[in-house]
Amino acid sequence: MIYSNKITKSDCSSISEQKITCSVCIIGGGLAGLISAIHLAIHNVDVVLFEKNEYPRHKVCGEYVSNEVLPYLNSLGVNVFEHGAKKISKLKLSHQSGKTLEQQLPMGGFGVSRFRLDQLLADKALKSNVRIIHDEVLDVVFQNDAFQITTKAQQIHAGFVIGAQGKRSGLDKSLDRQFIKQKTPWIGIKAHYNTKEFNENLVELHNFQGGYCGLSMVENGHVNLCYLVHQKAFKSYKSIEKFNEFGLTRNPHLKRFLAQSEPVFEKHLSISQISFQNKPSVKSHVLYVGDAAGLIHPLCGNGMAMAIHSAKLVSEEIIKYYNKTHQNRISVENAYQKEWQKHFKKRLLFGKGIQNILLKPNLSSTLINLLSGSSFLLKQLIKQTHGKPIQV
Repeated sequence: MIYSNKITKSDCSSISEQKITCSVCIIGGGLAGLISAIHLAIHNVDVVLFEKNEYPRHKVCGEYVSNEVLPYLNSLGVNVFEHGAKKISKLKLSHQSGKTLEQQLPMGGFGVSRFRLDQLLADKALKSNVRIIHDEVLDVVFQNDAFQITTKAQQIHAGFVIGAQGKRSGLDKSLDRQFIKQKTPWIGIKAHYNTKEFNENLVELHNFQGGYCGLSMVENGHVNLCYLVHQKAFKSYKSIEKFNEFGLTRNPHLKRFLAQSEPVFEKHLSISQISFQNKPSVKSHVLYVGDAAGLIHPLCGNGMAMAIHSAKLVSEEIIKYYNKTHQNRISVENAYQKEWQKHFKKRLLFGKGIQNILLKPNLSSTLINLLSGSSFLLKQLIKQTHGKPIQV
């Protein structure tokens, strides 16, 4: 469905001479960007959101979301289960040797594709009077206590800018973000599969040499396969197909899954240079959310929930400013940084530690043996990478 406040690339030339102003400009229309836009618009804040790609499209993503976000999504009028999301209640974890353990998830989660979820949120944003413009942001300049945003087709003037451009973007270079200058060895690969047998209430995490792979079902019965692999482990295979055939299958559980499954996509999606380095949640007065603010290691299965929660946090501080609770911009920035650290810093550190263990065969085997004998320890480990239900 097309709404009047949705502006496509083909429309941009006709408005390029207009001076567009808004209270908040959001750069990037993924989870964090769309949730921020919806939250702010519901509270009568004038929002323009830039997303260079049309909806819907698939993205490299684990597509498992912790139930901690459900109260908040419901408060925004977003019910994922009305759109087919699968309820997930159990975790299966395996070592590359084949050793496994299973555990009920303390809070549970749901599986939904980014193809479905991003479209759902975009429709909700449009109905909430968010202006979505499909154009690419090239530069952001802060001057005289306001922002000037330059795109391929126009300039926008805004009071606040939320950076929701994802894991890495060409815009990060012009914004002089330090992480973008350093090469990283991580590659993310994803595809959907039709398979003969898979428990829709299960999320699986399988370790292999040089990385780990998640499996979970999404709304249409497809199983999302998404893995993170170190470039050193991947490069000798020279292609995703060869790595799937000879690298992933070193784990017997992944070998079994691939043997009984057929890919849905014509080709796998991939993203390189995934950075887990520290990123400031505020820089040059831009407020960053989602993966643009900090990326948790995918094995924790909590990146989507963190993106959604960070959008809530930043929106609340901006609303306080327009309600005169915050007296100035610096107050907004300091409050957001404090909340971001409070909710996510510990999770990121814990996720990094777990990844370092799982990528070392002997340590990961020891960890799985230890956790197999203690349901309590595994529950505590899961809780360290997840938050409590978001209060609304």
